[in-house]
Amino acid sequence: MHKLVCAAIVLLAGASVALAQNANQPSPKAKSQKGKIVSTVPPDAVKSLAPTGKLRVAINLGNMVLAQGTPDAPAGVTPELAKELAKRLGVPFELTTFDGAGKAFEAAKAGKVDIVFLAIEPVRAAEIAFTAPYVLIEGVYMVPKDSKLKTVADVDREGVRIGVNKASAYDLFLSRSLKKATLVRGESGVDIFIKDKLEAAGGVKQPLVAYAKTNPNVKIMDGRFMEIQQAMGTPQGRDPAGTKYLHAFVEEMKKSGFVADALKRSNQPDAAVAPPAK
Repeated sequence: MHKLVCAAIVLLAGASVALAQNANQPSPKAKSQKGKIVSTVPPDAVKSLAPTGKLRVAINLGNMVLAQGTPDAPAGVTPELAKELAKRLGVPFELTTFDGAGKAFEAAKAGKVDIVFLAIEPVRAAEIAFTAPYVLIEGVYMVPKDSKLKTVADVDREGVRIGVNKASAYDLFLSRSLKKATLVRGESGVDIFIKDKLEAAGGVKQPLVAYAKTNPNVKIMDGRFMEIQQAMGTPQGRDPAGTKYLHAFVEEMKKSGFVADALKRSNQPDAAVAPPAK
């Protein structure tokens, strides 16, 4: 875990973009008045999302689609969304980096962060109030080059062991969906897959594809076993004004092209911007 604190907020000059100001629409960026930042977001929403006076955000460096860089300088779509949200709330931000989604989730449960970027999963939704997804990615299998497993359906068999990152979205999904195969959990599902010569590894498509390009003894199985819906979230039990604003913020970020542009800047062409919430 690593923290990056932005103590200063950029002052916005000139008139803010003209947008309708109502409870269902995120407000324009914070305005400057006499050298002070004045947020146009409803005060109850600001207090809900940043109760300590700064926006504390969990960034998962374990998912290369969502964040890249180093703990000292994280980059990608999630840090960009975090900074934009803080700017609109008119508060400083603190980015805390983790090497896995499960650790970010635990930090939110413990009240150590205010915002998380996680895949929507029922077990997490008991603790986290999620927005609609902003990005869709795929969960796929990697298998040995000479594997007899040919399709996604083939993997759910007696005797098949699947390496996964502990408490990841695909671990949670496969835990409730597999009938016969066995999950082997660890800090790195790929490392376990290689070390223990497992029958498969499950994970996010992009890092598995990248790994397979470096190892001629493995291959990526065609098809996906799940669609991973990545969303923003805040701890359950807070003022619903914060959740309401966060929902609207995500929808605007998708519609405006902010998410698509951030994915392009971070070289993630295979990640898809989620459709508008219904």
